[in-house]
Amino acid sequence: MADLSTLDLNLLRVFDAVARERHVTRAAQRLNLSQPAVSNALARLRAALNDELFLRRPGGVEPTELALALAGPVAEVLDRLRDTLAVHAPFDPMTSDRVFTLALSEYAEAVLAPPLLQRMGREAPGCLVAIRHADRTNWQELLERGEAELAVGVLPEPPAIYTRIRLLPEGFMTLMRQGHPLASGVMTEDRLITFPHLLHSPNGSRDGALDVALATRGKKRRLGAVVAHLSAVPGILARTDMVMTLSGRLALLLADAHGLVVRESPVEIRHTRLSMIFHRRLESDDGHAWLRRLILAVARDVPAVEAGGAPRGDDD
Repeated sequence: MADLSTLDLNLLRVFDAVARERHVTRAAQRLNLSQPAVSNALARLRAALNDELFLRRPGGVEPTELALALAGPVAEVLDRLRDTLAVHAPFDPMTSDRVFTLALSEYAEAVLAPPLLQRMGREAPGCLVAIRHADRTNWQELLERGEAELAVGVLPEPPAIYTRIRLLPEGFMTLMRQGHPLASGVMTEDRLITFPHLLHSPNGSRDGALDVALATRGKKRRLGAVVAHLSAVPGILARTDMVMTLSGRLALLLADAHGLVVRESPVEIRHTRLSMIFHRRLESDDGHAWLRRLILAVARDVPAVEAGGAPRGDDD
């Protein structure tokens, strides 16, 4: 039997990092340690547990049966310890150097990150925000693995262990190049579906909110292209006859930044709404609560867009 007195906290942190990364060098980077320091800690663990724990394989390491059995309990113990310490630690945003890791959809990042970082620069100058991409396919895994403290996006209803706060209600607008045939004249559904459409889909889906709305009318659009990143959108629209129907706030941002034309969508599309989701164990964490309040305040300040309409103030 292993002697638990030889397993100090640092060894467990190394074990957890290697188990998550399946790679010694990446685990060292995650822990801000040198690769030899991690290797030395693994050697001490192997001696204490009388097991190889991680076997070298091309491209990384593979856990043994014992390592697989230990990974869950060790991660849970460390997570509980971090959460307990965080809850009881005082948080002063002006003096804190805390790192907040957020999982944001591309839309959430484009709309919320600039004003959020502006506010943090004034109110929490020593804190760092690290943003990871999140969508419907990976947000829960990021939160479960402790790789993000909260997720923001158009996300499904979470399990009961998570808290969900709804943020921005959103309308839709249609984006196109200057001089496009749809840039003038009456916008109708039939005119809209005459032209090829650009779809932004990080996970490769070919269906969007517009497709659902058109299907209820027995109509269908023709896709010209599907792109994984928003950064490609302005250049494609500027050089082609494609049009793109997307969330109104983002359409206005892209139009203003890239000289594109934005028009009301002739198709009534059900509002989408950003959600902020986080694990319930973080509800009483002072730093996390401060960040949530800041995100809520930033979201309230972002000008709203009616479904298929122009920006409006909250008091309109």
